[in-house]
Amino acid sequence: MGANSSSISELPENEYLKKLSGAEPISENDPFWNQLLSFSFTTPTNSADLKLLEEATISVCKSLVEKNPRTGNLGSLIKVFLSRTKELKISAECQNHLFIWQAHNALFIICCLLKVFISRMSEEELQLHFTYEDKAPGSYGTECEDLIEELLCCLIQLIVEIPLLDITYSISLEAVTTLIVFLSCQLFHKEILRESIIHKYLMHGRCLPYTSRLVKTLLYNFIRQERSPPPGTHVFQQQTDGGGLLYGIASGVATGLWTVFTLGGVGSKATPQLEQCSPLANQSLLLLLVLANLTDAPDTPNPYRQAIMSFKNTQDSTAFSSSNPHAFQINFNSLYTALCEQQKSDQATLLLYMLLHQNGNVRTYVLARTDIENLVLPILEILYHVEERNSHHVYMALIILLILTEDDGFNRSIHEVILKNITWYAERVLTEISLGSLLILVVIRTIQYNMTRTRDKYLHTNCLAALANMSAQFRSLHQYAAQRIISPSRSPSTAAQPSGASASPPGSGSPANVPRVRSVPPGGSLMKVLKSIGPRINAWAMPLVTALQLDFVLFSEPIRSAGFLSTSLSTSLASTSTVCHNLA
Repeated sequence: MGANSSSISELPENEYLKKLSGAEPISENDPFWNQLLSFSFTTPTNSADLKLLEEATISVCKSLVEKNPRTGNLGSLIKVFLSRTKELKISAECQNHLFIWQAHNALFIICCLLKVFISRMSEEELQLHFTYEDKAPGSYGTECEDLIEELLCCLIQLIVEIPLLDITYSISLEAVTTLIVFLSCQLFHKEILRESIIHKYLMHGRCLPYTSRLVKTLLYNFIRQERSPPPGTHVFQQQTDGGGLLYGIASGVATGLWTVFTLGGVGSKATPQLEQCSPLANQSLLLLLVLANLTDAPDTPNPYRQAIMSFKNTQDSTAFSSSNPHAFQINFNSLYTALCEQQKSDQATLLLYMLLHQNGNVRTYVLARTDIENLVLPILEILYHVEERNSHHVYMALIILLILTEDDGFNRSIHEVILKNITWYAERVLTEISLGSLLILVVIRTIQYNMTRTRDKYLHTNCLAALANMSAQFRSLHQYAAQRIISPSRSPSTAAQPSGASASPPGSGSPANVPRVRSVPPGGSLMKVLKSIGPRINAWAMPLVTALQLDFVLFSEPIRSAGFLSTSLSTSLASTSTVCHNLA
């Protein structure tokens, strides 16, 4: 590093890094820092190059971990960064590229070192590295400055106060990712951190007043989906517009945190491409989710979760509740559009679930939208491609549908929305179908997939619950949807048939003839299977419609009245716990 450009292979022998990690203390006023921070080298943009960087700098990091308690050079570096951020807003307004570039480089080094420090020591030991202060001989009793809280507060101020311009995009991104790295302490603990030092600083003291502004800024970063500026507008050399080295480092950390929150199911296949489009939006969303899921303090609830639960639409003129000081307003129309467009990533789906589940203002707004299909279709596509998604993404998508189907207005309106040419639905060409009919098709397909593949009783419970919620409002069903309700599996294959069992013979309409199996028998009806493993009593004293009875019905138009379907399905789904008991 330094004034001359460097490559990753040269880093272990770099004289400036050797001095930083050496045994000699460096004052924060030393001209050395101007030389150290004037570096520019080709930044890695893939995991292989990132691994090379870690291998190249491991000796430097180990040396600093060992000698920093005596030299305090990490603290000096942080103080240099803090002093430069005081003029950052003015520098952005005056287009001072050099000043922003050096501040960016300082934060770049801090984040790289912080990742190593957090992975090698406890929070208590980390705090000692941040509180070191060189004392003159004979001076005792002076309090050491706690740089952790000051750095955290500075990063938050940088995110919420510095305008997002081409020349500030990179340092804003690195401020967000440095906070993610700070919160990665959870990765190195088997138990949930309930009294974390980092959490305490974020939820109390100097950082607390910025809670609502930070959540609002992170949400707007997600909404705007600002792309990384082209290489010519960066304040440091970069070959691609993917976000650079620090983005790669923090993405690895964020992926690890995501693994913790999802218990091992990480990402969908399309996520890397989405991240490359807007690294700041992606990292802001990850940071928002991490903050919202921090454990409540013993004396106070998580303020970031409170902010997410209580924010309102900018068009809402009602007064804020005095009991929640973290409430704010945001443009719901822009938020809704972003949520509809970004559902290919599981973190965006988790945000949608959190908002629908915890924020009544958002839930009311979404259910009142007249273009609800823009939100429902991406969710249905997630369920349709269940084989390509991790189980957590599928669960979140299904629970979102369950939340929506709790509203009778939603259940009525989806049958009034007509869709044309659903290209991703491959089983049959659907030139025209209602949103309600498509929803039924996808949920039934998910049930069939679960019964033949995953055999997850909780997934089955949620699917049946969604159908039960909708059943009373079935209207104008497409003929294929009605057919699938009655006969979900028409494949001649016997792969789903249990060993030693035969398919139901033609004309056998009695539920007793349908074996209690873990999969749908070929040719059997969903109604028959649900009745055979569900409630035995039909409140309407009428047999359930069988596949055979429907096979000979020629539909000349979509069903206009779902009377017998609604009645039978409601009866069949009355006790999903019985279904799950038999599936388990």
